[in-house]
Amino acid sequence: MASTTPTVRQINWLSLIPQLMVMATLSFAWWFYDKRNFILLGTLTYLILSIVLRGVLARQQRKGIQEIRKGNYKAAIPYFEKSYDSFTKNSYLDTWRSLFLLSSSRISYREMALINRAFCYTQIKEGEKAKELYKKALEEFPR
Repeated sequence: MASTTPTVRQINWLSLIPQLMVMATLSFAWWFYDKRNFILLGTLTYLILSIVLRGVLARQQRKGIQEIRKGNYKAAIPYFEKSYDSFTKNSYLDTWRSLFLLSSSRISYREMALINRAFCYTQIKEGEKAKELYKKALEEFPR
């Protein structure tokens, strides 16, 4: 089902290098077990690992996105607040998201949380709160 909510996906192409290294390492580990299918097994392990890591470590962010897709903007806001707080507290996860979350996103999860929260406030007609969050996002992430 196509979503009516605008989505922007910016890729950090350099982050694909460490991700390919992780995939190669996993494939090499499988080589000792199955010399014929080690690339397939390594790739499948990588995919499963990426789904699990994002599901666990970015849980609040994903729940917020699910609420947005349902049109429950007010319900999504606390999830983005928790996501922002969590990635602020554990900034190394966000800084090294290409390794810890196997994510190639150009923008950080903290930035995503701020922008998504601001978007939710615009949808529930609370423009001043949205404006504050957009300004905060620009101050913290000027690029």
